[in-house]
Amino acid sequence: MALVAGRYFESRARVYRRSWRGNVVTTFLNPVLYLAAMGLGLGTLVDEGAGREAVEGFAYLTYLAPGLLAATTMQAGASDGSWPVMAGIKWQRTYEAALATPISVRDLVVGHLLWIAARVTFSALVFVVVMALFGAVSIGPGLLAVFPAVLTGLAFAAPAIAYTSRLKDVQGLVSLFRFGIIPMFLFSGTFFPISQLPNWLQPVAYATPLWHGVELTRSLALDLSTTWNPWINVAYLVAVVVIGTALAIRLLGQRMHT
Repeated sequence: MALVAGRYFESRARVYRRSWRGNVVTTFLNPVLYLAAMGLGLGTLVDEGAGREAVEGFAYLTYLAPGLLAATTMQAGASDGSWPVMAGIKWQRTYEAALATPISVRDLVVGHLLWIAARVTFSALVFVVVMALFGAVSIGPGLLAVFPAVLTGLAFAAPAIAYTSRLKDVQGLVSLFRFGIIPMFLFSGTFFPISQLPNWLQPVAYATPLWHGVELTRSLALDLSTTWNPWINVAYLVAVVVIGTALAIRLLGQRMHT
């Protein structure tokens, strides 16, 4: 299976060769804009109002950067697990062509997740380099944070593939980002500790994969202790990836064979 899934990974890489220039530009530009606007712009106001150790003993830019790393991989994983899947099923119908070869639905899903992992890893590495250039973190601890960041991206990619496999039109994808990804981006600990949320909303934040990813990336990048045992965070994210992958294989198989 791994060899056949690798063939699908190779096909995605070949397609990417024709569009990598535009993607690379945005990969470098996005962290610069995020950190400049939120870290330096908003962060200056936060630091002036609360002191240089504004949030949990850190300047706001330093506190924010690892959270944005996890949030960025969330967005990348969810995006690559949704729009290209809809294209493969409905718009370009490349999945039908792939399944006419020895590639199975399982190979297709695993190969696509491997490709997403590669893309998210590159994005996370670029983000860490930009974080270091902004002086938010040291490069060594920042690189350690890449591993949970990639796991976070996959924890959104696998369920996104399963979710997209059942959609009939693009409105479902719009709703996914509007009512799922954006609220998590805002309220899962990226910009402020969730202890500042209302008591009734805090358990909801704990249940989101992004919160677990932010906990791990921030812990490794800033040498902070986590709210829970870090292995619980890892186990949660791994469980989401495994369950999401199993659902994606099942639901995509049902979609393509009906």
